[in-house]
Amino acid sequence: MTRPLRLVAVSGGLQRPSRSAALAEHLLDLIAEEVPCEQRLVELGQLAPQLAGAVWRSQLPDTVERELAAVERADVLVVATPVFRGSYTGLFKHFFDFIDQDALVDKPVLLAATGGSERHALVIDHQLRPLFSFFQARTLPLGVYATDKDFFDYRLRDEALIARAGLAVQRALPLVELARHAKPSPIEEVLAA
Repeated sequence: MTRPLRLVAVSGGLQRPSRSAALAEHLLDLIAEEVPCEQRLVELGQLAPQLAGAVWRSQLPDTVERELAAVERADVLVVATPVFRGSYTGLFKHFFDFIDQDALVDKPVLLAATGGSERHALVIDHQLRPLFSFFQARTLPLGVYATDKDFFDYRLRDEALIARAGLAVQRALPLVELARHAKPSPIEEVLAA
């Protein structure tokens, strides 16, 4: 692959600023320090009014379609969502309901979540990992979970969390490198046309 890696993050945060978006951006930056890439952050809170009421992808406006296409064409995904009632947000799920079910096959996905306390840390393994298993994506081995106290002014401040984010990226790099050199899948070739 001669082009830069297409690195896309999806934040399920509903507000701006958002801790989930801040965590996603931190992870994007860590990957970008290691691999030449084009970064893109999709903030679902900004798309919410345009997603509301849509049942079919054909009902979505072009702005949402562009973000869906960016996710489908990504070489690597970072997903981050706030925990809402023990799971990802409904808006996060609604967005991914529009993703072509074959578009994420074998795509590396780094999972992250934010919540009010440590009680919801298992959301990564019990909610996010099964969702991306449906897509046959390659969920990366180490997820990143952050609580409200890990941030100051919407920036990561907890040294242990910063170290875990760095370790998650380091452990992800072998799969990221494979993604850099992979031939486009048949679905990617169709999407690129």
